[in-house]
Amino acid sequence: MVRAPLRTLSVVACVVAFALALASSANATVTRPHTVIPGACALDLRAGFSHCQLKLLGNLKRDPLAAAAPAGGYGPADIQSAYKLPAGGTGQTVAIVDAYDDKTAEADLNTYRSTYGLPACTTANGCFKKVNQNGVQGSYPANNQGWALEISLDIDMVSAACPSCHILLVEATNNSNANLYTAVDTAARLGANAISNSYGAAESSSDPASNVHFNHPGTAITVSSGDGGYGVEYPAASPYVTAVGGTTLNHASNARGWTESAWSGAGSGCSAYEPKQSWQTDSGCARRTVADVSAVADPNTGVNVYDSNCSGLASLLGQCFKGWGVVGGTSASAPIIASVYALAGNAGSVTYGSYPYSHTASLFDVTSGSNGSCGGSYLCTARAGYDGPTGLGTPNGTGGF
Repeated sequence: MVRAPLRTLSVVACVVAFALALASSANATVTRPHTVIPGACALDLRAGFSHCQLKLLGNLKRDPLAAAAPAGGYGPADIQSAYKLPAGGTGQTVAIVDAYDDKTAEADLNTYRSTYGLPACTTANGCFKKVNQNGVQGSYPANNQGWALEISLDIDMVSAACPSCHILLVEATNNSNANLYTAVDTAARLGANAISNSYGAAESSSDPASNVHFNHPGTAITVSSGDGGYGVEYPAASPYVTAVGGTTLNHASNARGWTESAWSGAGSGCSAYEPKQSWQTDSGCARRTVADVSAVADPNTGVNVYDSNCSGLASLLGQCFKGWGVVGGTSASAPIIASVYALAGNAGSVTYGSYPYSHTASLFDVTSGSNGSCGGSYLCTARAGYDGPTGLGTPNGTGGF
């Protein structure tokens, strides 16, 4: 008898568990607190590979035939209102780097956009472009339903924050760090103004050698800080990126119309290996501190996403996330911030992630909430000014970017 490798069995077990969780909750009544399920692409913890930073609400009914997005999640008008985002972005390209192929990406993107009255963004009209990690159109990796949901979230958030931006989807062959980092280099080579990365892995002493892939002056590169709470991941720790933390976002009867607190799942902390940039002046960490800025990430105050991709084991079991759903994680906040950089239109003159540090007046300071235990310090507890989970704060227009 041929035995399957233990690693393969573990991955299969994770996918089965994910599918069964979806099955058990697909028709559940919407109640609070919601059941939060990690995306299938968030389950890979192998060395040398990255996981996505995605979480979805498991007990929201998903209906692939529904004509409208669910009322439980935020849409483009909410994102633009919460962060005071202006119209603009014409001539700007936001690149999304993810693993594997999403065979329904373009169709799903335009379902999202048409539902919200946004202009079509297609290959034919030049707004949307999909390439593999080497920049080639029409020769894509294997389709992957788990990463497809991540891709849908990312491109939907670019559409929400910057409807006039062009979208470049760069698909790595798989979720190995080597392939993902090659895709980042390709996105920069193809002229993206901002590049969003919604993935990460535990820090390693070898990480500094990979920083060359994020050292692209003139391109704003954002990276999700993580969804596991207090703790640092790479490439968010790279000194050449804007590390994006996460918040809980709620409507409020105040002048802004919204309130935010640190999301309990947002990654943050003090890097074990990466040097501190000159523009970071917090005193509790001698090395790079994560995060720099933040945006909505809590799946309980999540965003609406449309995804019809279904393949692999989940398809065989008849249990796919298919249709509209509410999704969160710092996978949502990273593309939002990349889009704000594009709206600002000055990424060509920005020195890596330094710009927000000299423009804090154009950010909403987040002063409450925590993502774990760190002796009560700012590394895991929101406070006035800079803190780990939310960084300098969230966008108040584009002046901070």
